[in-house]
Amino acid sequence: MANGNIPRPAGDDAFERTNLRWNMSMLSLDYGLFGLGLSLIATTTILPAFAQRLGASNIVIGIIPAILTVGWGLPSILFANYIERLERKLPLVLAVTVGERVPYLFLALAAYFLAPTQPGLVLALTILLVAVAAVSGGVIMGAWLDIVAKTIPVRLRGRFFALGTVISGVTGVGGGVLAVYFLGSFPFPDSYALCFFVAFLAFAASFAFLSMTREPPVAAAKPAIPFGAYMRRLPEVLRRDRSFSAYLVARALTIGGTMSNGFFTVYGLTRLAVDQEQVAIFTLVLQGALVLSTVVCGQLADQRGHKVVLTLGAVCSAGASALALWAGDAQALYGVFVLMGFSLGAVNISHMTIMLEFSPPSDRPTYIGLGGSTMAPISFVVPLVGGLLADSVGFGAVFGTAAVFAVLSLLCLVFLVKDPRKAHGVD
Repeated sequence: MANGNIPRPAGDDAFERTNLRWNMSMLSLDYGLFGLGLSLIATTTILPAFAQRLGASNIVIGIIPAILTVGWGLPSILFANYIERLERKLPLVLAVTVGERVPYLFLALAAYFLAPTQPGLVLALTILLVAVAAVSGGVIMGAWLDIVAKTIPVRLRGRFFALGTVISGVTGVGGGVLAVYFLGSFPFPDSYALCFFVAFLAFAASFAFLSMTREPPVAAAKPAIPFGAYMRRLPEVLRRDRSFSAYLVARALTIGGTMSNGFFTVYGLTRLAVDQEQVAIFTLVLQGALVLSTVVCGQLADQRGHKVVLTLGAVCSAGASALALWAGDAQALYGVFVLMGFSLGAVNISHMTIMLEFSPPSDRPTYIGLGGSTMAPISFVVPLVGGLLADSVGFGAVFGTAAVFAVLSLLCLVFLVKDPRKAHGVD
């Protein structure tokens, strides 16, 4: 009964009144349960640890998160031209997202049956399967966000992403507890196989809710444009929409401001005599701040706009790095993780959503593609630069550089980026 093939009632308002609550629920559960799956294949802990047990070098271990970053970011612009011509995006999303979810079932089977005797083969399969999943997600990112834009009105998008992120955060904590149980109670590689299999189950449940979304078709599809001509017009999009271009600059600076995020714990362990129990508490503080930030920022975004939320996030990001720069004991790091949680929550709520407000409805996949593809190389390079600074100069250089980038992103947001909601007269 409930599926994506429901015809759209006459008039946008009628469709919204009829289907808003249903779509809000289905898409939030899709978003939240997908986050549960990600917690069980965590790219900062579980996947690198699995690769290390398979005999991977540090370079290979570093490739895994890089593959995810590039895979999620780069493909979106390559498929935006095709996606914009589709009257309905959901069939494409459902078809391609299989490649985003099923690889972890294959990874679970490979870990269970092959890892004990053929670790090198399983390591190669891990890299390949992670790449397939990431690229599949990148291909349909613009289409999924277009569905969100067509089914969730502007006035509720902040709360939608807040609800999905809260579900993701709460279930993610449960997923983390489950991962601790698996890794502590079962021998290698069974423990990792269980993590990957339960992650697949979460992704499958997420898929079920996604498939029940009721998507309205657009009134008319865009005419076909040759791929070469489409790519040549992208610079004109950036020249024409100066505020969006300024936002991309601010976003690049924001990513620079996250350079220190991966080094706060390492700094505590190596310089401030933090013990493992405190590291666990840091994690809980970060998750708690992230959930609280999500709730606050979701409400604020709907009432005041996403530019305000992103500005607040830049302030918190700069504050986290500055506080770490002057931290003389482990206690100060609790404040660092609170600020980092708030900055991450602000980005989670408002980064993708503000791009929906910048873009005309017919050009959403193009704007989303530009926002993802242009940032992917920066997201790949920034952690590497942070590592080089930490090794060659010290943690102070990392925190100071990140704080400068965060302040620059704040200034760019305040003085160069026009709030698209006000510019377009959207209520």
